[in-house]
Amino acid sequence: MQKTFYSNGKLLISGEYLILDGAKGLALPTKMGQNLIVEETQTKSIHWKSYDADGSIWFEETLSFQEIQDNTTTTESVKATLIKILQVANTMNSNVFSNSEGLAVITQLSFPRNWGLGTSSTLINNIAQWFQIDAFELLHQSFGGSGYDIACAQNNTPITYSIVNGKPKITQVVFEPEFAKNLYFVYLNKKRNSKSAIAEYHSNKTNQLTDFIETIDKITQSIIDADNLEVFTQIINQHETLLSALLKTETVKNALFPEFDGAVKSLGAWGGDFVLVVSKENPKSYFVAKGYETVIPYQEMIV
Repeated sequence: MQKTFYSNGKLLISGEYLILDGAKGLALPTKMGQNLIVEETQTKSIHWKSYDADGSIWFEETLSFQEIQDNTTTTESVKATLIKILQVANTMNSNVFSNSEGLAVITQLSFPRNWGLGTSSTLINNIAQWFQIDAFELLHQSFGGSGYDIACAQNNTPITYSIVNGKPKITQVVFEPEFAKNLYFVYLNKKRNSKSAIAEYHSNKTNQLTDFIETIDKITQSIIDADNLEVFTQIINQHETLLSALLKTETVKNALFPEFDGAVKSLGAWGGDFVLVVSKENPKSYFVAKGYETVIPYQEMIV
């Protein structure tokens, strides 16, 4: 018997690292995501095969059930990370593996895995659905992070996300800007490691976060409420300036696109993945000339 699970990818429009400390961010599920297909076998093992968006196999491994139960590895390999996730899932619900003679598992991304749209979060949410366990708890015990990406995996509308008393607070919101035709997502040709970015934030952050968080909460609501392109652009620029001061990092526009006629905002982990671009004219030719060939209109990316 075959079972199929699906989770949406994610983009974090506001809040970034401050969500880890209680700020409210606007997060958008993407049209692209990841499938997980599970089929029972008699192999006494788990054969795992992962496909990238172009149909190529980027990971393939055969795992024993004992290997998962006994995992003590400290390496950072893909296999070790997968085993860690499965080990935690098995701890939370041992029935899946104990009742199985063998498994063939296939994962299929509909976005290139180097885009940073949630290869790990969609996997974790799919595994949580498979094991019928809490995806946020699985994330917490295995991979870490704020959990906004898990919320996007589970929702088909824009959401606000925050952590209140250690628990995720998720609110579906209406975000359908009339100026969506002026919004684009541009890939910066490199994926930022979320784990290392979070660790760097924690090691460098100021102890005086209250004012930053209150301001970000207001900015997030202003982004949702913005009714024209000019106001939206001002808010995006304000957000960039604030995070630049907090992170002691130059804004992506100043660093890479200082002459661009429009706004450019980092998304999620600064320094990689996608940026949000606000432009009155289609900016593709500008970014392609700069070497950034992946320019996706808002309507093609967001659910």
